[in-house]
Amino acid sequence: MTSDSNRLPGLKGLRILITGGFGFIGSNLAHACFQAGAKVCIYDCLDPNSGGNLFNIDGLQGKVEVMRADILNFSEVCRVIDDKDVIFNCAASTSHPFSMREPWINSDVNSKGVINLLEATRRFNRRVKIVHLGTTTQLGPLHYKPADENHSEFPTDVYSASKSVSEKYVMIYGRTYGIPVTVLRLPNVFGPRAAIHSSDFTFNNFFIGLALQGKEITVFGKGEQLRNLLYVDDAVRALMLASQVDATNDEVFFVVGDDHYSVARIAEETVRHIGSGSVRHIPWPEERKAIEMGDAVFSNRKFKGLVGWSPCTTLEQGLNKTVEYYRSCSHHYLR
Repeated sequence: MTSDSNRLPGLKGLRILITGGFGFIGSNLAHACFQAGAKVCIYDCLDPNSGGNLFNIDGLQGKVEVMRADILNFSEVCRVIDDKDVIFNCAASTSHPFSMREPWINSDVNSKGVINLLEATRRFNRRVKIVHLGTTTQLGPLHYKPADENHSEFPTDVYSASKSVSEKYVMIYGRTYGIPVTVLRLPNVFGPRAAIHSSDFTFNNFFIGLALQGKEITVFGKGEQLRNLLYVDDAVRALMLASQVDATNDEVFFVVGDDHYSVARIAEETVRHIGSGSVRHIPWPEERKAIEMGDAVFSNRKFKGLVGWSPCTTLEQGLNKTVEYYRSCSHHYLR
């Protein structure tokens, strides 16, 4: 099998649309695709509930096309889609707690927005490859570990449910209309350009923001529940590979790290590698306890075996790279 590093230059000259391109994963993907020689279009409305940041595309201004528009605007989606070779759908309302407070907003972005993208593709560009971001939390409490792609889905919050639904829309359009589609379910991704100012945008990146400020990290209960972490460069590489490998068409994959860590250990390692601060355990808030899924242990065997991808960055390496990034620009993220 050809190594994944040899496939990445295949992006050269391709016209790529990244929805949610001001966000954490989308912006890292935009930088990587541009460096690979692709013609990149970033599509984002900077929804404050989705964690986007204009500073994330620092260095790309004037080099990539930027379209400030909403995925809920069907006319704008149609206008930008007709000449693209690849679409990475990174646009989403990503907060679990926010989805419980504002289910209509979350469902609009994560469900209606995806329908807009798929319907525009059906009408104007069925040859385009769509790589859609899913989430490991779609499964809800696990019946067996490690969970694989055949595991049932009973999500515990509106965000996870809306991502499960949107994934099904993507697969329906792929099968019915012959559109090449792939879904990658990602875990807790961390690294540069994340929204680190709020617990709404993944607990582990919020931990990083607190540690950078020397503040206390609070962990609910004993923090024994296991989580999977994936450094953003490894996630981006997986996305780029999925866009280039035809065998990923009409398939769903878990793209996760090899190791699983307790929330307590993630907090402790974050303090150790990122900054000062401390870790304190507090009782579970009732509203968070109600949507907790327990251990999140997943298998990456399917994607590894098909594509030849493996995560390359350890937790320690990723945290060290992350603090190096934020050391000079944290003021753009801590607001």
